[in-house]
Amino acid sequence: MTEKKKPLVVVTRKLPDVIETRMMELFDARLNSDDEPLTHAQLIEVAQAADVLVPTVTDRIDREVIEKAGPQLRLIASFGTGVDHIDLKAARERGISVTNTPGVLTEDTADMTMALLLAVGRRVAEGERLVRSGQWKGWGPTTMLGHRIQGKRLGILGMGRIGQALARRARAFGMSIHYHNRRRVYPDVEQELEATYWESLDQMLARMDVVSINCPHTPATYHLLSERRLKLLRPHCFIVNTSRGEVIDETALTRMLSKGEIAGAGLDVFEHEPAVNPKLLRLDNVVLLPHMGSATIEGRIDMGEKVIINIKTFADGHAPPDRVLETLL
Repeated sequence: MTEKKKPLVVVTRKLPDVIETRMMELFDARLNSDDEPLTHAQLIEVAQAADVLVPTVTDRIDREVIEKAGPQLRLIASFGTGVDHIDLKAARERGISVTNTPGVLTEDTADMTMALLLAVGRRVAEGERLVRSGQWKGWGPTTMLGHRIQGKRLGILGMGRIGQALARRARAFGMSIHYHNRRRVYPDVEQELEATYWESLDQMLARMDVVSINCPHTPATYHLLSERRLKLLRPHCFIVNTSRGEVIDETALTRMLSKGEIAGAGLDVFEHEPAVNPKLLRLDNVVLLPHMGSATIEGRIDMGEKVIINIKTFADGHAPPDRVLETLL
């Protein structure tokens, strides 16, 4: 009997060493040791050769890439949870399965969301910059005053895995949990989290002290926090976003932050990243992070292991466990 041919797996970015080693053992793996993002033309080129393509959230796998892919490409095993960078409809039309890595980023992203919430509310980044600049003159009774977190109303937009993990953390800090979701969560989850459901997003926004964005980016959530909705927020409210930048109208948010119409923001994602609105960079009431919400060693390894399982299962002729279906988004 001849040995079964290993699938050609093309990985678009540098992954943890342990994951790349395992991929080379199991598959005919082409890796990106330089970690330079592939251009659109290069994505088309690798899609024409690969049996399996492993992109990341920064790779735009659009209709052109998919339509020009070789007939042997049958799986796009994305390294990440979000799939807004992949044209799912075009993939379905070509008979290409798409998988992601759900669940493994939940705790890390919730940790970072809570960190940003605290950093903005207590002006942590401002204080750190003050010390580093050498301008700190010592303690004062009215110096660097922030806001107490305990007792504040937290409005969570998107009560999935990450939203619920955030709610558990926020409850431990004494916050009041509120949420808006496409579907109301189960009663036992609401009871556990002591969470109040708001069917109307507008009504929730108008009554919160902190708003956290934890929903995915889909056509339905693009600019969900539009300028009109941002104006519903009270002036002392601040926003945290560790989801996707496209969910917020960044131009309107920047303008309102600069005018003091919103107290502050903690942003790990941006509408046109890696580009960041230059006006945001000049604001002291904003904490800016480089899309690092899930950036832990443990999380990245867990993501890679899910990618490997999806590829191996698919190559063995079975349905991969993390297949993405358009109807479920």
